[in-house]
Amino acid sequence: MRMFRSIVGFAIAGMFVMSVWGALAGAYGFIGGWFAAFVIISIMWFLNHFIGIIDNPGAFVDMAMGIAICGTMRDVFLAGSVTPLIESIPTLVIVVLGGMTGGIVAVMFQKDLAKQAEESKQEA
Repeated sequence: MRMFRSIVGFAIAGMFVMSVWGALAGAYGFIGGWFAAFVIISIMWFLNHFIGIIDNPGAFVDMAMGIAICGTMRDVFLAGSVTPLIESIPTLVIVVLGGMTGGIVAVMFQKDLAKQAEESKQEA
């Protein structure tokens, strides 16, 4: 049941973003986009994380994955073919590489901060 809850939480986030964000940004421009970002992501974070719809203790994949899958698959379903999915592969590869780079840098920062804390502890 936890997996089903997580899938539903990710899917709701993706559908909400894909249906509302573009409409608000299109109708109200820059301010509509910022408003959509604040409202949609805040509500979905509250439901998924605070209420606990998703079961994601390690937070290795978060709402962005559900939003990305929903956005990609929406275009596939609208086109009625896999062409949009194939055309999105270069972007997906770059996004994955960026995520990996961010993860590696975060680990390097954590190790450096731990080393610095250890050195300051030894000095005291």
